[in-house]
Amino acid sequence: MGTEVVMVDEIPFPPQTTTTKPLNLLGHGITDIEIHFLQIKFTAIGVYFDPDIFTHLRPWKGKPETSLAEDDDFFDALVSAPVEKFFRVVVIKEIKGSQYGVQLESAVRDRLAEVDKYEEEEETALEKIAEFFQSKYFKKNSVITYHFPATSPTAEIVFTTEGKKDSKIKVENANVVEMIKKWYLGGTRAVSPTTISSLVNNLSAELSK
Repeated sequence: MGTEVVMVDEIPFPPQTTTTKPLNLLGHGITDIEIHFLQIKFTAIGVYFDPDIFTHLRPWKGKPETSLAEDDDFFDALVSAPVEKFFRVVVIKEIKGSQYGVQLESAVRDRLAEVDKYEEEEETALEKIAEFFQSKYFKKNSVITYHFPATSPTAEIVFTTEGKKDSKIKVENANVVEMIKKWYLGGTRAVSPTTISSLVNNLSAELSK
C-alpha cells in the first residue's frame, strides 16, 4: 500500500485513517454524470479497510484484475467480510443533501426489493437516513463518512461541513447497512465505476504477492 496522500480531483485522501485501528485506503474515485458531453463530477470517494481484509479474499489469490472486476462473489466477500470499513465521500459539486439522500434511498431500496428483503423495518431505517440528509446543504468540500465496525452489522454516518457542528446518524438495520456497502462496493453495479476499478487494481496487486 502507498504511503503518499492520494489526490482525487484535487481532494486529498490520506493513505491511512484511524478509527479504532489504522485502516488502509484501498480504492478511490469519483461519482459523476455526463450531460451534453460535459462531465459533471459530484463527489470524490476513498474506501478504507482493515488490512485483515486480505485473509478473507484468499480464494481469489492470483486471479487477474479483469476476472475480479466482473466477479459478483468477490464483491460479496468484500462487503460481508467481518472487518472494519470506512468510506470517505467529499463533495466536489454543491448539491442539496436531499438529492443525495434520495439517490441513496432509491439505490438501497431497489437492491433490497430485488432480494425480497424490503420490509417495514427497512423502509423505516431508510426514511430516517433520507430525513437525516434532507435538511443538509452539501457545500463544496463537505464530507460524508460511513463507518462500518467489524463486530456489528451497523453503520455510523457523519456529515461534516464548514462552520457547522458534525451531524451523525446510526443505522442499525443490517439489511440496509449491507446495501449501503453494496452501493459503494457492489462491483459492476456500484455508484462509482472509477472507485471499483481502483479497488480491483489495488486488491489484485496485493493478492498476487
